Amino acid sequence: MSKISKELVGASAIPIILSILDKNESYGYEIMQKVKHLSENRIEWKEGSLYPVLHKLEKNGLIKSLWKMAENGRHRKYYAINKKGRKALQEEIENWSLVQTMLTELWSDLTPIE
Repeated sequence: MSKISKELVGASAIPIILSILDKNESYGYEIMQKVKHLSENRIEWKEGSLYPVLHKLEKNGLIKSLWKMAENGRHRKYYAINKKGRKALQEEIENWSLVQTMLTELWSDLTPIE
């Protein structure tokens, strides 16, 4: 299978990140690995694409960050969703569910290309 388009990856970044953080607090590399795993290697974020979104979410008050000591003794910046972020996530879920419903309806009678 091919990689997913940059446009779709970009459009889905915020709901993906908020959904991951809704499960557990996490740090950047761990988020990138989770996305790679969940997408079966079809989405592979780099630091240059993930961290600007994390910073935007933090600036908009949807997540918070905190420094913690990792097992290896290094400090690591963790991100966690907050109440405002959960509300934004619920709105994202509603929006993406509508889009999914529309596309399912539009694609229901398509003839496969051979």
